[in-house]
Amino acid sequence: MNIRFISLIIILATGLIACSSEKDRLQDMTEKELYDKAQVNLSDESFSVAIKNLQLLEARYPFGAYAEQAQLEIIYAHYRNFEPEAAIAASDRFIRLHPQHINTDYAYYMRGLSSYAEGEGFLDRFLPTDMTQRDPGAALQSFGDFRQLLARYPDSIYAPDAQARMLYLRARLARYEINTANYYFSRGAYIAAVDRGRYVLENYPQTPAVADALAVMTQGYQLLGLNDLAQDSLFVLRSNYPEHPSLDKKGEFKSQFKETDGGRSWVNLLSLGLFDRADPPKFDNRAPYLVR
Repeated sequence: MNIRFISLIIILATGLIACSSEKDRLQDMTEKELYDKAQVNLSDESFSVAIKNLQLLEARYPFGAYAEQAQLEIIYAHYRNFEPEAAIAASDRFIRLHPQHINTDYAYYMRGLSSYAEGEGFLDRFLPTDMTQRDPGAALQSFGDFRQLLARYPDSIYAPDAQARMLYLRARLARYEINTANYYFSRGAYIAAVDRGRYVLENYPQTPAVADALAVMTQGYQLLGLNDLAQDSLFVLRSNYPEHPSLDKKGEFKSQFKETDGGRSWVNLLSLGLFDRADPPKFDNRAPYLVR
């Protein structure tokens, strides 16, 4: 028989025996031994193995001294293993099973972190990314999770960090609305652009995007021919943000629309809008929101 073939059989058999013995050893472990092994796995950042050992602990000792702690650490292990959906599900399970537990605030906190991570792509974790350009669904969910944590556990040790993250999320959500307004400008949907600016003022006051929201409204009302409303928005912008880039040295609004005597150049008219198109307004006066 071929020596290589025999060697392969021996290697495979050795591996199977090792796996079998490891499985038998896990089955023979006490609750504390399983828990301690999972702690080693977490310390080594072997999160997949930690999850398996914690799940085995919970399955074998559902009413043991470490069962509830294992459920909490499964949340953390899923989060660190880039499995936000599993972390959210584990958080929900703990909250449902232990609504009065001393560490339920941690489950709410980890749910907020996991909801936020769910909106990130794999490369976003390693490359600078403007998250205000992304769908805001995950940010909204994360904001809601942190708000629930603060409402239920205002004195939680996780409350300060949750508050800081909510401030960032509000700024990010407000900036998303400005990005959407800029898109509406590019499509000629000026009413929709104005509505986005107004939405920022009403729902995200005291965020960095408010100044741009006022500029959006001023520009939109001008393009709609609603000069009185444009002047009202301009007055608020000028009074509160006199250094805004959309204002000249005299405090007058600098329209971002390229205008000619007839509104459109003859080249644009003759080409049916294909050439010499006016650049749409785009308001984005901010430091890039690249911090996550």
